[in-house]
Amino acid sequence: MKDLERDFEEMVRRNRGTIYTVCYMFSNDQDEVADLFQEVLINIWKSLPSFEGRSDVRSWIYRISLNVCISLDHKKRRHRTVPLTMNINPYEETETNQNSRQMDMLRQRIARLGMFDRAIILLWLENMSYDEIGAIVGISAKNVSVRLVRIKEQLKSIK
Repeated sequence: MKDLERDFEEMVRRNRGTIYTVCYMFSNDQDEVADLFQEVLINIWKSLPSFEGRSDVRSWIYRISLNVCISLDHKKRRHRTVPLTMNINPYEETETNQNSRQMDMLRQRIARLGMFDRAIILLWLENMSYDEIGAIVGISAKNVSVRLVRIKEQLKSIK
C-alpha cells in the first residue's frame, strides 16, 4: 500500500499543472475548479491499481482529467456564483492585465466549443503531438489535424 501511495503522490506532484489546466478549461469558477481537481484525483487513485503502463502517464492523466470534466460538465448546476472581490482593476492598462484579458478572451472562446473540440484544442495548446492527442481522445492523428483546422477557423469566427 505504501508503494501505491508513494506512486500516487509522485504522479500528482509531477502532473498537478496538467490536471489544473484541464479543470480550468472547463470552469472559471475557482471553487468548481477545485471540485473538479479533487474529483480527478479520486479517479486517478481509483484507477491507479489497474494502470498497466501501456500508455504514457501524462496521456493517461489527461484522459482521466478530460473524462471527469466532461462528465461533470453535463451534470453542472444551473446557478453561477459571483466573486465578491477582485484582485485587479480590469480598466487599468498594464501588460499583465492586457495578457490576462487576452487569455480570458481565448478561454471564453474555447468555452463556447463543444466538449470534444475543447479537449482537442486544450491538448494542442499543451504542445502535444497529433499522435498523442489522437491517443488520448481516441481518433487518428490525421483526424486530429483536420479537426484542429476546423476548430481554429471556428475560434476565429467567434465574436
